[in-house]
Amino acid sequence: MPFKKLHPTIQEKLENLEITSPTAIQKKGIPVIKSGANVYCTAPKDGGKTTTLILTTLQKLKFEPVGTAPRTIVLVENKEKALEMYDAFVKYTRYTDLRVYVGYEQLHIDTQRSEIFEGVDVLISTPITLNKLFLLNGVNTSQLKMLSIDDAAFLSQKKSYTALMSISQSIEKCQFVLYSEKIDPTLKKFESYFMQYAKKVSI
Repeated sequence: MPFKKLHPTIQEKLENLEITSPTAIQKKGIPVIKSGANVYCTAPKDGGKTTTLILTTLQKLKFEPVGTAPRTIVLVENKEKALEMYDAFVKYTRYTDLRVYVGYEQLHIDTQRSEIFEGVDVLISTPITLNKLFLLNGVNTSQLKMLSIDDAAFLSQKKSYTALMSISQSIEKCQFVLYSEKIDPTLKKFESYFMQYAKKVSI
């Protein structure tokens, strides 16, 4: 069972949240994502994809705040999704030293830039906002280990797609994990760019 192989703090948080057994996507996906490969993770709505994203992100960080540069980035569609993701992370990171930051288009870019420079472990953002930060040298990617995208179907929108392509070209090396209900042609295209040799976990 994948939960037994997760960091002890994660197991404790799961117990507190009364989550005792993994969903199908968690059972299949967590070991593959932990291996460090690029992964397409597909499952039906409410199949546990977002929790898989959070658990594997926290596993990667081992609940240790390190330095000031973000070590994991989570991309979502818009402000509403960004705030939802932040709230979901806080359920697991409350009373720990991990630093989770959320940014979106409506928050002034200079404010985000200065706050991120103070030190972040998990950066939650939209592709458009993150790309603006990259263009302003507002995010140091030298320590980046993982970039995850939640409900990635929104990347069929031209602005988000273009922003992600620009972001991927600015990152030297990290693990990419895409979560969606299915792999549509837009997502499949990424295999030619930053999702090389990606493994597929599907429910």
